Amino acid sequence: MATTTAPRAAIATDDRSGRAERMGRRALVRVRSIFGAPTLNAALLMGTTLFLVIFGLVMVLSSSSVESYVANGSFFTDFVKQSAFASIGVVAMLVAARMPASVWQRLAWVGIMLGIALQVLVFTPLGFGAGGNRNWIGFGGFSLQPSEFVKVALCVWLAMIMTRKQKRLGSFWQVWIPAGPVAGLSIGLVLLGSDLGTVVIMVALSFGALWFAGVKWWHLLLPVVVLSVLAVPIVLASVSRVRRITSFLQGCTNDVYYSDCWQQLHGTWALSAGGLFGVGLGNSRAKWSWLPEADNDYIFAIIGEELGLLGAIVVLALFALLAWTMLRIVRQASMQMTRVVVGAAMVWLVGQALVNIAVVLGLLPVLGVPLPFISSGGSQLIAALLVVGIVLSLERVDNPRARGEEPLPAAARG
Repeated sequence: MATTTAPRAAIATDDRSGRAERMGRRALVRVRSIFGAPTLNAALLMGTTLFLVIFGLVMVLSSSSVESYVANGSFFTDFVKQSAFASIGVVAMLVAARMPASVWQRLAWVGIMLGIALQVLVFTPLGFGAGGNRNWIGFGGFSLQPSEFVKVALCVWLAMIMTRKQKRLGSFWQVWIPAGPVAGLSIGLVLLGSDLGTVVIMVALSFGALWFAGVKWWHLLLPVVVLSVLAVPIVLASVSRVRRITSFLQGCTNDVYYSDCWQQLHGTWALSAGGLFGVGLGNSRAKWSWLPEADNDYIFAIIGEELGLLGAIVVLALFALLAWTMLRIVRQASMQMTRVVVGAAMVWLVGQALVNIAVVLGLLPVLGVPLPFISSGGSQLIAALLVVGIVLSLERVDNPRARGEEPLPAAARG
């Protein structure tokens, strides 16, 4: 009896382990299918994005806890709000990632018109300003920054136009009509609200879209020169901008310490206090009402103070990985729509991150743009996650493996 029972038990054990292994493989395939990450590019993009979001929530909790307690009697008020925004953004990203790629071309005009309409509302009684910028609308206790969603609309709309005109991009007028007027109207409305930092990012995004569409550099040169000339009176029209640029170029003095140099100097001191390893998570001194916008525009200074040079390098490495992944998607794409949307999104997200970090490091005058995925603020976080979802949607259809040219191994298919 012993000689027959043992083999049967072994066979039963093997069957159970085999079934468990097959079920695990099928579950893995289902999860990857649900999250729209069947390829290396998509997995890297989603993984990097979610890591930045989680890291951002941790840093928002740390950097906002003191101000949150002073204002609301709780250390967690701002963190809870940001967590809610992150949840909405992740859901939007996952839904967008599962949409058919063709839907974005059909929604392009609707999206840009809706974005422009929302931006117009900034100048109605629904609109309000903060920090010298009028760039928000409020209703029912909620606020929204329309310009962040105009960025998403511009990525998709410019990609749709460049796709339809793909064979006519050798003509200057075919490139810029209607791309120039529509993008100019979108950006001009933001400029009317005096949000120069957002305008800079939107201009870079628009030129990035045209560049990745294959537009010749000499067709971009004249508009760049014109915009550079127009930028001079725009900057000089604002006294606060002139003071910030003057302080940046000439250095800080005692006369401007409490006004134009306060934020810049305290951001620099926070970074220098961190050293190599930082003072420890939650142990920042600058966040005790010394550094304005510690959880927003200057959150990188808190990262440097609490996590040190190593923490700052990790953030830079994550954005470098994000850029590398998006460039891989662009290089492997066969559709013009994919190339332009991904290229524009990369210029927006990575370019804005570099501008934010350069401002904190004192390499640029203060522009007031948040660090994507990490800074507090619902509109910028949801918009950034939404555009990543659109990228995942296009990559899923355009990638050779997703098209069936490079199928998953048989073992992974179960």
